[in-house]
Amino acid sequence: MLSSTSRRRFPALGAAVIAVAAMFALLVPTAPATAAEGDAPTTIGVATRPAGDDGRPDGRSRFSYTADPGQAVTDRVLVGNTGSQRQDFTVYATDAYNAADGSFSLLATADAPTSVGAWLRFDDGSDRVQFSLEPNEVRLLPFTVAFPADATPGDHVGGLVASVIEAGAQVSVDRRVATSIFARVSGELQPQLSIGSYDATYEGDWWNPFAGDVRLHFTVTNPGNVALAANLTSGVVTWFGAPVAGPQGGAIPVLLPGNTATYDVNVGGVAQWLYLNPRTVLSPFVDSPDAAQQLSVTPISRDAITFGIPWMLFILTGLVGAAVLFVRWRRRRDEARAQEWVEYMERAAAAEADELASAGTGSS
Repeated sequence: MLSSTSRRRFPALGAAVIAVAAMFALLVPTAPATAAEGDAPTTIGVATRPAGDDGRPDGRSRFSYTADPGQAVTDRVLVGNTGSQRQDFTVYATDAYNAADGSFSLLATADAPTSVGAWLRFDDGSDRVQFSLEPNEVRLLPFTVAFPADATPGDHVGGLVASVIEAGAQVSVDRRVATSIFARVSGELQPQLSIGSYDATYEGDWWNPFAGDVRLHFTVTNPGNVALAANLTSGVVTWFGAPVAGPQGGAIPVLLPGNTATYDVNVGGVAQWLYLNPRTVLSPFVDSPDAAQQLSVTPISRDAITFGIPWMLFILTGLVGAAVLFVRWRRRRDEARAQEWVEYMERAAAAEADELASAGTGSS
């Protein structure tokens, strides 16, 4: 526990607007708690923010460190009660990971961290502190991140969590707000992403051959040791490399080392050219406000083959082909009948001529 000299009061306006500015901060919306009839509703509010040497917010969006194995860095965090009642806080560090959809997540409260979350200690040497705050009250917590002597090179990512348990009639809710921690251990860095499975399917209306969508489903893995985000560009070409859909931009959030995530991208306005060749290019980069942590990363790409079958054109072509064949058949049949009629008339004329010739011979 910290001494009373480390407590401060939020200004009334500041208490209303304090927020976790970290790019990957996990901010759980607070909802009104149950109140007796006639009482003003109560709210649970939690906020954290990095602080400078003067104990005030210093504008950082996250905790970001670079150090050699065996070194230690000290820092500070402000924890505030933005709710309307006294709250009991637990503050601790934990590790981060990517969920299946790539979103930035933190270990559950009961799970023990093994990376940067296990390196952080508060002034009293503990890995977590507990205290109570009145509404609009804030506490400054100094802490130290000790990089182990055997820490592996690269990025180790976690979060500094402030937790408040909201007791319910049947279920208690753990309200957690965290500011992300990016700790880079110096050494050989290997910034890279790889695209695993890459599947493409075409979806369109059978009656409209000039519109449709190519849906891309792919996985991205970070096999390196640097946390990377990426811009992506997807497009579709057809026969002889002719483009059928302009490049479509997008982005994927930071993917942590050793993590894999699955993404879905839709490329619209693709006509049914039968043969379609979609392609996606990922341009990874280090998403950090610290210029010293920027690195050059090689883009990667994958493509696939799918088919946009123009059923309406096939049907129309079939109907036209059937009509042409029918016309040719009718023409040939009519020509055959005409030829048969001509031959019949020739035979009849020849028979009549023979009869006249026979009659003339008999009279003489």
